[in-house]
Amino acid sequence: RHPPLRATPRLPARNMATIFATRVAVSARPLTRASSSSEEKPAAAPLPKRALSGLVAASLSATLALGGPAHAEIRLPPIDQDPDRCERAFVGNTIGQANAVSDRILDLRKCTYDGKDLSTKTLSGALMVDASFKGANLTEVVMSKAYALNADFTGADFTNAVVDRVTFDDANLTNANFRNAVITGATYENTVLTGATFEEALIGKEDVKRLCENPTLVGDTRYEVGCKN
Repeated sequence: RHPPLRATPRLPARNMATIFATRVAVSARPLTRASSSSEEKPAAAPLPKRALSGLVAASLSATLALGGPAHAEIRLPPIDQDPDRCERAFVGNTIGQANAVSDRILDLRKCTYDGKDLSTKTLSGALMVDASFKGANLTEVVMSKAYALNADFTGADFTNAVVDRVTFDDANLTNANFRNAVITGATYENTVLTGATFEEALIGKEDVKRLCENPTLVGDTRYEVGCKN
């Protein structure tokens, strides 16, 4: 005699639907072969030099945009080995003027422009560390996100210039002329401002505060900037 057949319990319709959906999802997943440690992975194609330089310039631009006094934390790229790099200041930037984004960094570090005419040039995103601009004609220049740490602008003429988010920390601005200039978002930590003039300059509120905190800003210059005392 055969044992009586037992009826197989039927799953609720809800559970059946869940199982069916799970199977469909699993079957739809793409199959990926596990990589063996002995297999060589294809090397990534190197970026073209021009594209790499552009990425570095864009990254540096974003870093400088943060501003603030912590300039020691900013790691700059090696100085451009192009023998004509200092001459590029007389051409300036032609791409992304407002945001200092270019296909190449404008590297003016340690360059000398004493008494030179750089008027109307766009020097956005320029690296000006240890550069010298003594008595330079910088009228109507556009300096956006420039990094001028320890640069010397003694007697430089910034009349009608746009000075936007420039790092002037440790720079020398003795007797610099900012007449009718637009100044916003710049920093002046340990900057020498003796004899600098800001007549009729349009100065951002935070810039007024930073300038007035500088002990080298004295006399009538404090009145020009808008200091309360």
